[in-house]
Amino acid sequence: MAREGSGLFAGFRVLGRFSGHLPHVLRYHGRHREFYLAAAVGPSVHTYNVKRLGIVAVSNALPQDITCLAADRMLIFASYDNILHAFARNKEVVHTYEGHKARIHLLQPFGDHVISVDVGNVLIVWNIQSEEEYLQVDFDKATFAVSAILHPSTYLNKILLGSEQGSLQLWNIRSNKLLYSFPGWKLAVTTLVQAPAVDVVAVGLVSGHIIVHNIKFDETLMKFQQDWGPITAISFRTDGHPVMAAGSPIGHIALWDLEEKKLMCQMQDAHSTAIAGMSFVPGEPLLITNGADNAIRVWIFDGPGGTGRVLRSRMGHSAPPTKIRYYGQNGEQILSAGQDGTLQSFSTVHEKFNKSLGRGSINKKKSKKKGLKLDTMALPPITVFASEVAHQSDWDNIVACHQGYITCTTWNYQKTSMGAYKLRPEEFSKHKPIDIYATAVDITSCGNFAVIGLSTGRVDVYNMQSGIHRGCYGKETAHEGAIRGVAVDGLNQLVITAGSEGLIKFWKFKTKDLVYSTELSSSPSGILLHRDSGILGVTFDDFSISVLDIETRKIVRTVSGHHGRINDMTFSPDGRWLITSSMDCTIKTWDLPSGCLIDCFLVDSAAVSLTMSPTGDFLASTHVDDLGIYLWSNRSLYSVVSLRPLPADYEPSLVTRPSTCPVQDVDVAEDEETCDEMIEYVSPEQLGEQLVTLSSLPESRWKNLLNLDIIKKKNKPREPPKVPKSAPFFIPTVPGLIPRYIAPEEENDTQSKVVNLGVLAQKSDFYIHLEEALSTNEYTAPLNLLKSLGPSNIEIELRNLAPEGGGSGEVMLSFLRMIGMMLNKKHNFELAQAYLALFLKLHLKILSSEPNLLEEVSRLSTQLEETWIHLRSLFNQSLCVLTYMKSALL
Repeated sequence: MAREGSGLFAGFRVLGRFSGHLPHVLRYHGRHREFYLAAAVGPSVHTYNVKRLGIVAVSNALPQDITCLAADRMLIFASYDNILHAFARNKEVVHTYEGHKARIHLLQPFGDHVISVDVGNVLIVWNIQSEEEYLQVDFDKATFAVSAILHPSTYLNKILLGSEQGSLQLWNIRSNKLLYSFPGWKLAVTTLVQAPAVDVVAVGLVSGHIIVHNIKFDETLMKFQQDWGPITAISFRTDGHPVMAAGSPIGHIALWDLEEKKLMCQMQDAHSTAIAGMSFVPGEPLLITNGADNAIRVWIFDGPGGTGRVLRSRMGHSAPPTKIRYYGQNGEQILSAGQDGTLQSFSTVHEKFNKSLGRGSINKKKSKKKGLKLDTMALPPITVFASEVAHQSDWDNIVACHQGYITCTTWNYQKTSMGAYKLRPEEFSKHKPIDIYATAVDITSCGNFAVIGLSTGRVDVYNMQSGIHRGCYGKETAHEGAIRGVAVDGLNQLVITAGSEGLIKFWKFKTKDLVYSTELSSSPSGILLHRDSGILGVTFDDFSISVLDIETRKIVRTVSGHHGRINDMTFSPDGRWLITSSMDCTIKTWDLPSGCLIDCFLVDSAAVSLTMSPTGDFLASTHVDDLGIYLWSNRSLYSVVSLRPLPADYEPSLVTRPSTCPVQDVDVAEDEETCDEMIEYVSPEQLGEQLVTLSSLPESRWKNLLNLDIIKKKNKPREPPKVPKSAPFFIPTVPGLIPRYIAPEEENDTQSKVVNLGVLAQKSDFYIHLEEALSTNEYTAPLNLLKSLGPSNIEIELRNLAPEGGGSGEVMLSFLRMIGMMLNKKHNFELAQAYLALFLKLHLKILSSEPNLLEEVSRLSTQLEETWIHLRSLFNQSLCVLTYMKSALL
């Protein structure tokens, strides 16, 4: 049996995805008077405003990743494989165009039409509104393989096509005629861009040449060459400076002066990968670039020399993240280490709070001189890191291990840079060993010390403020095998280390003495300590998980169920849940008090790292070959979720990973419907017949019944309330020079003070139910009615049971039997006491004069005494046990 998706976690959004390998599209919104930037990220289109570079819209996801992107004034066109879609309002698909037999690789909006070219060399002109083919042109791939397309400005119904053979062709789409064929330059055309001047286009070639060509006279105006490989993008500045920018496959940008016909300056390492798209904002000194390194940058040209500086940027990891951890206790920042060697901080609130702490380097000064591509000082990617917010403004507060590297680096979160110290043993300060490397790291809760484990089994302690070595655990090594994990408790009393030989050892933090050692069933692969509760999670190479209590130093839970290597685990803030991810593509949630699996779901790519928010609202995950950090909201915070153990034959269902922003217009009511296995528990009236059960009524309904006369006397007003006189519409005045109002006349009190006894003669519902119960012996109805009344109404009802109040002796006897029924069933025990006490206070004289009532009262007295003796003995027993527990020395 499988339920749909995860019962505990719902996909919320993805962080750190900003750009792909496709060029962006720049659009102008006339009503907003603002430029917008559209970029393809996976199967969706993200729209950013250029002014703040904030994300304003995310389109609905297509079935596959987008392979080609274009836009006009109203629509965004995106294709995957051989299908073309049109998005309206940056969100929903409004048109779909099907007819290509091969993958579409070129798109060109063209007025009321859109032109698409596939890799099979077929060009189709589509009518945008009717979705019908207007024209189809097949080109011979051997003589003219279309590689670029452009609509020249002011050339009505005409398009310019570039080919891999180097020639250009000018076509009239309306008449389907080839107007002119340009011989070209015998080199493949990579890009065609319209220049600010009419009839002039820039042609980018695969050799790195840029040809500025006049297509009206078929003349080459100027020619430039770059030595960085094929031209990937070209853009012209239109704010009065005759400058052309050209991109390259290695991330460099060249700026060419068109008046002087020479290179003006270079912007090296603008991106770490190829420049995918580049466009100057019309009329402004702003250049927007994007690349496959998952970055969008806005450059401003306001300095001397014509070079640009970064004005705004949005960037994530250019290679998949390997380890993520929440930073601090507010749950708003996630630290992420990626295979690109960078350490970055992503905000769960807004992208403008994202930070990049940069790449690790052996020597930062030499790295800056050599540049990004030739940097031989760069450190390998970070595999494990630990952070602590204490003393973050005083010194470095992050320590990280690098892949296959013995030196651990410190990082400063506030300065957003690599720290000052390289932590490694003194004997390796001169030379770097090849086969020894750091495997585990932890930082104390005070932020003063870092504990680092090595592959040789050695565990060292370093001071974070000074970087000085402060000792090691064990005589030479703490373990015989490699260190698989280190952890320090919250009070700096214990250091826990796990070795690959299958031992977990407990050490005194200060004296470095071994306190305890326990042998595990198999070799551990990692450990994680929840400091608040003192619970240590241990994952094993045999895919099982154990939970160890560091106070008793014993294994308290062992669970298994994964069918692949366990990649990471995280605790919920209260320590009740342990969430694990594995190479079997499952994410499982274990309830530690019961030791049961309470949630499990499948993802299409295995989760590499997990971390749970300190506030408990989000679970964050990173996945194999994916650049994003995915947030899953904790549904137990805002809806009813079943935490029952899953059955042994439970089959998890596949959950799609969330997109960048949550979809707002989807009705989520269906998802939050109570599932079949979610049965609401209804508490019975009484758990057991031998138990005494109290009512759930508030104390104000029964506690003050005996003191109602005192309460009424205290609350009695000193003088009766007077009804305010209603003012007339025209207030009468006395005639004369000085206007005065007429004094109101005193009304005669003509109301009769004779009480109408006919009202008192009527029987109440409670009285009628008691009369009926004499014959049926069923007292549930009168009791429920009495429980619904307030204290004053209860007193009136009990007072009217006496003969002088319109009642009778039979009804009084029925009331006493109702109290007896309550004592027999042991229901509503405190109500029975309160009602009986008030009844005796009101009718004690009548009870002593009536023999049948007196007999019933004596029977009730015996029954009440037996119940109270039993209850008092239970109270005394509980008090004795409690007193012993408080005073005994355990």
